[in-house]
Amino acid sequence: MSNTKPGFFMRSAGVLIGVCLLSLSGSAMATDQSQKRQEGRDVKQDAKQEARGERAACKSADDKSNSDCRQDKRDTKQDGREAKRDTKH
Repeated sequence: MSNTKPGFFMRSAGVLIGVCLLSLSGSAMATDQSQKRQEGRDVKQDAKQEARGERAACKSADDKSNSDCRQDKRDTKQDGREAKRDTKH
């Protein structure tokens, strides 16, 4: 018995087309997630740089104690983390 019936080829073609469409949609979704992660990283890195600058300015100005300067830096970094979450999700 041979599997050269027209129905066999139609089913095979349908399955092949379905697999191709699913793989294309999965890769598009992965690319979107990758872009969101990269944007989140950029936001977080910007916040870290800003926190370093604020800490240096705080220490040089001598307006606050060292622990107050550290707390300001922590707060700035935490704000950056929250912004990252907003960007990513």
